[in-house]
Amino acid sequence: MVNLRPISAALHEKAKRELNEKPERIEEDLAALRQWLARTPHIRARIDDQFLVTFLRGCKYSLERAKEKIDMFYSVRTAIPELMRNRDPDRERIREIVRLGVGLPLPLTDGPDAPRIMLIRPGVYDPKQCTIEEVIKVSTMINDILMLEDDNMVIAGQVGILDLANVTSAHFLQFTPTFVKKMTMMSQEGSPLRQKGFHYINTPTGFETVFNMFKSFMSEKNRSRLYVHGSNLEKLYEHIPKRLLPKEYGGEGDSLKDITGNWEKKIRSYREYFLEEDQYGTDERKRVGKAKTADSLFGMEGSFRRLEVD
Repeated sequence: MVNLRPISAALHEKAKRELNEKPERIEEDLAALRQWLARTPHIRARIDDQFLVTFLRGCKYSLERAKEKIDMFYSVRTAIPELMRNRDPDRERIREIVRLGVGLPLPLTDGPDAPRIMLIRPGVYDPKQCTIEEVIKVSTMINDILMLEDDNMVIAGQVGILDLANVTSAHFLQFTPTFVKKMTMMSQEGSPLRQKGFHYINTPTGFETVFNMFKSFMSEKNRSRLYVHGSNLEKLYEHIPKRLLPKEYGGEGDSLKDITGNWEKKIRSYREYFLEEDQYGTDERKRVGKAKTADSLFGMEGSFRRLEVD
């Protein structure tokens, strides 16, 4: 018996049509993944149905691709402990950053089978007080919860809005090429979630340099889904209806304060999950073949300080 949360009729149809989901085969596919993990000593993974089905859906039910994705998911996470370890929601530093509301999933979607919209506002954190690693650590916590809870995100994908209002050169200087590569690999090769589009608004001077660096590490498919709107929000509304946005953006959604408060409570409710997470990952000494270390995955050094930023 499969232990999965029921999904809406609209998402059920979308999963069948776009992800090759066949309800009668899910139990067999989940069992195959669990058997493979039991025979794969270098991966210590969660094996519950709801977690594993995210990889089947993200890989359109190709078992081989799902295995590769699970391996890469845990390999990348093990190689970046500064982002993925010690994510206790009760730590005061983590709570401070959660309260800033840098990255927020918006409650409203454009229909029952539409993607989840993520609003990201790096300009709300002070780069003199926080590192980008601390900020992204909190983003990974929100992403983990969405992987487990959000069927719109898992089945329909996600659309990002990156609002660069109040972002300064001090923010950009935290984006070293190595860090950008880690971020891109974590969200692309190391994630079962599908990116359906990314919209940049309120872009400041110096943005192009960082934007081009991110693009250089992206797949062609993801590059084709990037949209730069500058300060013209009317262009954004052509892709994302204004009514779905928070009140502060002229929409009909909850206020940023309410969304942030709800997520603070939700993240704290997942404390046991995040404490358990430190036991999962890869042990590269047990891998058959070439180890996937930080060097082999991200093997590049360099600082964005060498690039010109106005």
